[in-house]
Amino acid sequence: MTNLRRFSHGDRIRYETTGDDGYPLVRYGFVGGVTDDEGPVVIMLDGELGGDVVEIAHLQPVSICNVVLKLEGTDLLDDPGLRQGLVNLWRAEAEEAGLQIASLHPIGSGTGVRDSSEGYALAELSTGGEQYVLRATGCPHDAGSVLVRCDRPNRWDF
Repeated sequence: MTNLRRFSHGDRIRYETTGDDGYPLVRYGFVGGVTDDEGPVVIMLDGELGGDVVEIAHLQPVSICNVVLKLEGTDLLDDPGLRQGLVNLWRAEAEEAGLQIASLHPIGSGTGVRDSSEGYALAELSTGGEQYVLRATGCPHDAGSVLVRCDRPNRWDF
């Protein structure tokens, strides 16, 4: 039995690969065809006319919780003005991924509120009738980077 995800024609996908420059690259697109449950899969990437054949292990279905920005520079967390800009950068990435954000409300006058020793809660948002919190934290695997991503809130008293 396999742990691989099952995709269908038309599913929105997130494709993680490596760019020509050697850096990680995230692309979005749709499933154009599936051979079987174990792949490979034909994907149609946004902005391209042809399809690419990729192994299913490199694909994820697009969801609000896997649209993640990894940005260089811990000053993005330390400087309130830069931290405020992270909300708009993440929103642009979410729109590129094809997500519909129903509402997005900055927290703490737009600069966020420290919610842990690792980072800040930047905004509350909703999509698909569900509530989420946009957070910026230091990257656990790269001390010089910041991750911006959504999580489901446990309890918030902002």
